[in-house]
Amino acid sequence: MTDDATVIADTRRWLERAVIGLNLCPFAKGVHVKDQVRYAVAPVGDAQEVLRAFREELAALLATRADQRDTTLLIVPQGQEDFHRFHALVGQAERIVRREGLEGIVQVAHFHPAFVFADADEDDIANATNRAPYPTLHLLREESIDRAVAAFPDAATIYEANIRRLRELGPEGWQALGVGPSP
Repeated sequence: MTDDATVIADTRRWLERAVIGLNLCPFAKGVHVKDQVRYAVAPVGDAQEVLRAFREELAALLATRADQRDTTLLIVPQGQEDFHRFHALVGQAERIVRREGLEGIVQVAHFHPAFVFADADEDDIANATNRAPYPTLHLLREESIDRAVAAFPDAATIYEANIRRLRELGPEGWQALGVGPSP
């Protein structure tokens, strides 16, 4: 079993080298540099344990000023290795946000080492835009997203640019980034 410090270090390395380094998300660098990203590791357990941790992180995010914590990465290093099972868990997390009346306040994004877009082949390098070393629930403040989109008027073009960038990089280039889990 990988310890929490290693899981966080692996996730931070992925954020720095892939997400920021390849500019997959032009909004990530600002919150990273300001140390406004919380890295939390979910307890080993079933989906209910992960959702309990999700609720706790959601409450903690909302209880903390945005200039101190703008976003949270809830990393799930064990128990959610199956992408489809994790995707169902993401749906449950999104339902929690809706039930709590937080739609428009918090958004849930997700990453998984085996992420596959609905219309893509499993080995399509474009899937790497949403691949992280471990399954991860990303809690984002909507107001931060709104500010970022206002500062980046062509936000809709990010996805296409990411696909081009990853296809130029290729699977070997992605592998060379060393953004997977520690051995």
